[in-house]
Amino acid sequence: MLIVGGWTVAAGLQTHHFDPVSGSISALAAVGATDRWVMTLALLSTGVCHVITGLALRPAAPAGRLILMIGGVAVMMVAANPQHAGGVGTLPHTFWATLGFIALAAWPVASWKRGPSVPYGLRPAVAAGAAAVQACLLAWFYAEVTTSGGQLGLAERVLAAAQAIWPLAVVLTCRRSPSARSGPGPAAAAAAGH
Repeated sequence: MLIVGGWTVAAGLQTHHFDPVSGSISALAAVGATDRWVMTLALLSTGVCHVITGLALRPAAPAGRLILMIGGVAVMMVAANPQHAGGVGTLPHTFWATLGFIALAAWPVASWKRGPSVPYGLRPAVAAGAAAVQACLLAWFYAEVTTSGGQLGLAERVLAAAQAIWPLAVVLTCRRSPSARSGPGPAAAAAAGH
C-alpha cells in the first residue's frame, strides 16, 4: 500500500503533466520533482517493511530472508540516491535499483522449504512460480529500459507492486499455516505496510 499510494499521490502532486505509463517511479522522487519527499518517503517506508518482514519471517529459509532484507536496503538506497532533474539516472541510483529489483524477484526461490507443515507461500512450486512471474516482469521492465519503450512506467509499477505484494501473501499463508503461532507477529504488521 505504501509504494502504490506513494506513486499515486506523488504523481497527482506534480505541477506538470506526469504520464504514469511512460514515467518512472524514480522520476517522482528525482531532484526537481514537485514534492519529491512523498515518493522518497514511500520508497524508504517500503524498504523498511521489507527488512522487518525479512527479520520476522521465521518460517522462511534464512537465505530467502537475507535476500529479502538486501532488497529492502536497496530500496532505501534508491530513495537516498535520487535521479538528477529531468530523470537522468546516476550510477548509485541505477546500481541500487537494479540490486533491489533482482533481490526482490529472487528471494521467493531462496526462501522455500519442504515438508507437510510448510506454509503454502513457502512451498517450492509456489515460491518458484512467484519468482518466475517476477522474473518475467523484470524482463519486461528491462526491455522497456533498454529500448526506451513507451511503457517504462507501467512495467516498473507492475513489477514493484508484485514485489511489494508477495511478502504480504507469504506472511498471510504463514498465519494460516497449522504450525503458525498464535497472533499476527511483527512480520504480519510489517508486510501489511507493503
